[in-house]
Amino acid sequence: MSDTGGEPEATARLQKLFEGHRLTPTQRRIAHCMVRRAADAPFLSSVELAELAGVSQPSVTRFAVALGFDGYPALRRHLRDVVPAADAPAEGESAYNEYQQAVQVEIDNLRHLSSVLADPAPVTRAGRLLATSRPLLVLGLRAATAQAAGFAYFARKVHPDVRLLDEGGTLLADRIDAAVRAGASTLLCFALPRHPREVVEALEYAQGQGLTVVTVADSTFAPVARHSDLLLPAAVGTGLAFDTACAPMLLGRMLLEAMCDALPDAQARLEEFDAKAAARGLFVE
Repeated sequence: MSDTGGEPEATARLQKLFEGHRLTPTQRRIAHCMVRRAADAPFLSSVELAELAGVSQPSVTRFAVALGFDGYPALRRHLRDVVPAADAPAEGESAYNEYQQAVQVEIDNLRHLSSVLADPAPVTRAGRLLATSRPLLVLGLRAATAQAAGFAYFARKVHPDVRLLDEGGTLLADRIDAAVRAGASTLLCFALPRHPREVVEALEYAQGQGLTVVTVADSTFAPVARHSDLLLPAAVGTGLAFDTACAPMLLGRMLLEAMCDALPDAQARLEEFDAKAAARGLFVE
């Protein structure tokens, strides 16, 4: 995908097109793919879009009909009218092997994240919410377990009480209840495809208990969106057998930075940890 100045505008117009439609998981995957490839979307054939999204060509046709068009050609004509034109794909791009293509997708995802972060206000707001919640709940199940665990590991160095929720089941609601009784005000969720039903149910329950839900998800069309007070999108790569999640990981680190900025004693806690680590010989230089 070309890195053009019109890409943020193209992304915004695509997202506006999809808003208000009840899309199936497959259709959300197509929408997410089109947003990620916003500059190229008006020029993709239905077959090319199906391959990029990892769905069937008929699914692309049904997706266009779900948006109110007669078929995919009508959708593409509409996109060419409303989405700013982009430069052609770079020469030789199609010559990448599958591993290089996966890397290029992640580069595109990071570029898109960079354009979204032109407005830092949502991340700044999230940082304040995380900093003031005592305790702070961090939820991530299945594919998102690593993202949640990584955030919690670093957050504990500066936040006085971080509680990781990385196992589902009937005890999940009990742990949310215990945190609320202890004074929790915010739950941070990492939600990646395929989205477990119990994550959606946990967020609905958390909101019902009065928690503010901040979610890092692969798309604004993710199933967790309707149970999130603040959703921060970061696309995943879908070209390999298992999704790649560089952008969600980086966004998680940015949330850590924003939380540190909102914690007045964060630097002192980090210095204290470094001093104790040196005294105990925790790390090999």
